[in-house]
Amino acid sequence: MVVTTPAFFAFLAGVYLLYWPLSRFRTLSLGVLVFANWFFAARWDLRYLAILPAAGTADFLIALTLARVEQPVVRRLLMLVSVAVNLGLIVAAKGALPLTLSFYAFQSLTYTLDVYRRDANPTGSLLAHLASASFFPTILSGPITRVPSLVSQLESGERRLAPEDGGRALFLIGLGLVKKLAIADYLGANLVNRVFDFPNLYTASEVGIAVLAYAFQLYYDFSGYTDVARGSALLLGLKLPENFDRPYLAASLREFWRRWHITFSNWLRDYLFFSLPGHRARWRVIPAMNLVITMALGGLWHGLTWNFLVWGLLHGFALAATRLWQARRGRAAPAAGMRRTALIAVTFLYVCLTWVFFRAADLPGALAILSRIGSLTFSLANVSWPLAGVLAIGVIGHFVPVRWFDGLREFYARRPFYLQGAALAAVLVGLLYVSSSGAAPFIYTRF
Repeated sequence: MVVTTPAFFAFLAGVYLLYWPLSRFRTLSLGVLVFANWFFAARWDLRYLAILPAAGTADFLIALTLARVEQPVVRRLLMLVSVAVNLGLIVAAKGALPLTLSFYAFQSLTYTLDVYRRDANPTGSLLAHLASASFFPTILSGPITRVPSLVSQLESGERRLAPEDGGRALFLIGLGLVKKLAIADYLGANLVNRVFDFPNLYTASEVGIAVLAYAFQLYYDFSGYTDVARGSALLLGLKLPENFDRPYLAASLREFWRRWHITFSNWLRDYLFFSLPGHRARWRVIPAMNLVITMALGGLWHGLTWNFLVWGLLHGFALAATRLWQARRGRAAPAAGMRRTALIAVTFLYVCLTWVFFRAADLPGALAILSRIGSLTFSLANVSWPLAGVLAIGVIGHFVPVRWFDGLREFYARRPFYLQGAALAAVLVGLLYVSSSGAAPFIYTRF
């Protein structure tokens, strides 16, 4: 069930109408969420009806046992079982099932790892755990939400949906659909896919624009999904974490990863980087190399190919070099003015270089893109005016000040419900017109 289809929104409306009348009855409302999670997954493949309950129950029992056992060896063995179960799901599902379960596994591991580290207490409610671990808005592509955070929201007593939160939820859903259908899919179908499939048919300038377009296609595709997921959760009274913060305004790669796929970056930092030995060593090269290892593994999570390994290593070595340079020079004042602008431009160009390896079908394909850019040929015959306009809108939209966006969201949230509905309906009609061929799959659902 793709989240851009009428079927998904009919499903979401059904869950909403069933959930809130039962919200005063904790067991019943949690049962609605668990049923919704499993129904959503089963629409992709019936085998999830066996996988998700079994994996979720296993982690629930492991967490309860971790809270009661003090022996370090036993606790480590229990944690290894949880890691094996969840990583096994990732390996087994890739290629064999329509949903990879990567985001489910990362989300589920936040629970057992936090309980193992004594950073969270386990819940005694199996329903609350199952409702949180496989929460349907996040299971496809995140954002990776700490299960203890979702459980605490579900167990916070009687819950209600404020009218303003309902408006914010509809705003996020509408914004996500615009990002996906009007910008990301248009850029992909009208330039990016063609250039990356047959780079030798295009000039250096056209290939360069295609790489730029892919940077914004990926951003609007992924952040669009996140907006729909966050809006869907908010309709049920649950708040999911931010996942993007205008990443192409970063003045360094370190800042970029604080703005791009924030929940994944935090997961790598908290559960992988800090678990590697030597991150507090006196020798600064050890934590720097741990950065390389972390990013290489992060790259390989996207796929066991040379492309993703190169992408991860490019980020890892650059982050390690930045860390060593900053350690040598000491803490400096944040860059400002023209210096910050120059750093933003350099960081963005480097990120675009790495996106070539991320997007290309294989390593020769990535090298062909770079070779074509190096040819320095010029023509814009394949860059149409509508495409240039959509790309310009994407670029400008990315740099809109946050306060403008927040102001527009709050203005929408305070309007009467019938005006909110009319505005959202107008957006949907417009999107049906510009995306008559249907929506492309979200890029990150294949990871």
